[in-house]
Amino acid sequence: MLTRLRALVHHLNHAKMSTASAVHNTNVACCTLPPVKSDYKEKGFYKPYAGFDKVYVAGPKEPTKLALVAVFDIFGYKPQTLQGADILAEELKAQVLLPDFFEGDKPWDLDNFPPKTDEDKKKLQKWFGGFANPANHTPKLIKVAEALKTDGAESVIAYGYCWGGKVVMKAGSAENTPLSAISIIHPAMLSSDDAKDLSVPLGLYPSNDEPKSEEAKIVDIISKKPFADKNDYVHFDSFHGFAAARANLDDPDNKAKYLDLYCTLINFVKKQAA
Repeated sequence: MLTRLRALVHHLNHAKMSTASAVHNTNVACCTLPPVKSDYKEKGFYKPYAGFDKVYVAGPKEPTKLALVAVFDIFGYKPQTLQGADILAEELKAQVLLPDFFEGDKPWDLDNFPPKTDEDKKKLQKWFGGFANPANHTPKLIKVAEALKTDGAESVIAYGYCWGGKVVMKAGSAENTPLSAISIIHPAMLSSDDAKDLSVPLGLYPSNDEPKSEEAKIVDIISKKPFADKNDYVHFDSFHGFAAARANLDDPDNKAKYLDLYCTLINFVKKQAA
């Protein structure tokens, strides 16, 4: 499948040429770009797991030695995100889990996105500092990883998009983290401070809409870690959300970069076992 994906990327590239709010999301693209409709039908199933009532499972029904856990963006379950999980599960022959991190609340209301008034913008930031504060969700991710290890997984790798990238970074920096590696994809609230205590390899895949200064600082920090040879970094010449809910897979350029991202993430995961 990976060969087919790379071939399609090549083809499409040529086609193009013819708490109080201590948390504040300053990524303008994250707070303004809406999701894109997709008709993709997921291949997996849903089940309760590790304290969640609803977890999407791609790949084998039973836990595998290698398992992946995804943290979605603020729009929750979207076809493009589920499609990515299906791609990873098929190529890696691994179980990929997407827990519903918004249980107890809900994803951000699409009827009020992007927020147009100052009041609505304040509500969005209040949400980021309240229920959606990444610190509230990091323990949930760690609990899923621990459950997977109890069920037989030898390696658990987490990846997160946009808002989920912040959750994943915090989990990768937690003391005695059960994660073997992490990856962040067009991450919102990107901060080099999150990389200082990182204790597992990082796959860093930002877009043009993330702060380049923080991106560069993170690259420098992880280059000095003892696991530096396991890290990976690719800057994608695309927009925030191109690989998740905001992906327009009817657009050849977006689709090419979407597939390229998943090829890159597949190789990062394989690199951890090398």
